[in-house]
Amino acid sequence: MEARSDALVLFGATGDLARRKLYPALYRLLRRGRLGVPVVGFASSEWETEQLRAYARESVAEFERGADAAAVDALAASLRYVRGDYRDPATYDVLRGELGASTRPLFYLAIPPSLFAPVVESLAKSGCVRDGRVVVEKPFGRDLASAQALNHTLHAAFDESRIYRIDHFMGKEPVQNLLYFRFANSFVEPLWNRYHVAAIEITMAETLGMEGRGRFYDEVGALRDVVQNHLLQVAALLTMEAPVSTDAETVRDEHAKALRAIRPLTGRSLVRGQYRGYREEPGVAADSSVETYAALQLHVDSWRWAGVPIFVRAGKRLAATATEVRVELEKPPVGVFRRGEDGPANYFRFRLGPDVAIGLGARAKEAGEAMVGRSVELTVCRESHEDMTAYERLLGDALEGDPALFARQDSVEQAWRIVDPVLRKPTPVHPYEPGSWGPAAANAMIAPYGGWDDPVVR
Repeated sequence: MEARSDALVLFGATGDLARRKLYPALYRLLRRGRLGVPVVGFASSEWETEQLRAYARESVAEFERGADAAAVDALAASLRYVRGDYRDPATYDVLRGELGASTRPLFYLAIPPSLFAPVVESLAKSGCVRDGRVVVEKPFGRDLASAQALNHTLHAAFDESRIYRIDHFMGKEPVQNLLYFRFANSFVEPLWNRYHVAAIEITMAETLGMEGRGRFYDEVGALRDVVQNHLLQVAALLTMEAPVSTDAETVRDEHAKALRAIRPLTGRSLVRGQYRGYREEPGVAADSSVETYAALQLHVDSWRWAGVPIFVRAGKRLAATATEVRVELEKPPVGVFRRGEDGPANYFRFRLGPDVAIGLGARAKEAGEAMVGRSVELTVCRESHEDMTAYERLLGDALEGDPALFARQDSVEQAWRIVDPVLRKPTPVHPYEPGSWGPAAANAMIAPYGGWDDPVVR
């Protein structure tokens, strides 16, 4: 872990991401005593510092119930504002002046990807970088080639160890709980392999549609929006080997190795869908072929997971809102008790959102004389909220110089390698009804393994 940052620069300080996520996260960090640095807001809006402070106050009031007035005042007092053109080198001289004696600033790029290159290049030329670090919001490119180009741009000004690619999903408590559960419990390891695991399912379902994001989504689609990043990251956490130490780079080494073992997708391993009515959403093309649903089968070429299918699906306007992992174990080889009784297999269930839960599916005897069983779930944990938000955790880690929860260049490029073939040669899009679980073609993919296990919102 490197020395702590001594200033924070928010590019895009007047934008929606800053309002919804960053100012509430800064408020929370300040309340915990984890901020302690001046914050310089940078944007093209014709504001002054007092307007930025008012914007931050409004943000905290909207997203933090019962906010502490003294902490809000302290956050506002720490803010300063630089107005200018992102592409104008002269603006960065003003920024350099605002940073004063700071030598280890943290630059947060909450801006469109098209501005990454001019901002990074101007930072380097202005002398602002010094021993600084940079936080880059996803998407990290649109495909493998653009991701490699973005990495080349970033490396022109920052060493890889100083680049923090933020995916808020990795900062969520339930995702961290999944990793912890795997490697903190010795009874899991003997079962976590191709000899005992029959299949793995990863589901990210939303009942919401576009909610005003149609123009953005029509340029992205489900594969780029959540599969290439969020869900492949979860697949890597499930299949990675235990790190030999707890330092960040060792953990990220194993994460990258897990992604390298996954084969690139083909048209045969992917089903794309689009809910009826999507093309009528504001900002969506009338003939759009962008997927709002994707179901895929991953193949892992490793000794631990060879032959174990990993099914992943994500979609909008589905029957429930839930993100869940189900690791299904092999059934007993012989039915010892009542003949013909065919209950579900044992499983591990990880609910990653909106609530947090870990459960173990098992069979137990029904009361009475007959040796008849029933399915039960043993609850390991169940929580309804997170004490620390994802952005609070990740922004705090970036200030401290802890890269453990941030994506490294090799992991990002490996994830793009997996989805790149189907981005270049798109498969047909199947319509599905809003409120359903997606197109029928996705059911055919998993049918040989018993069908999808639809999350139940408890």
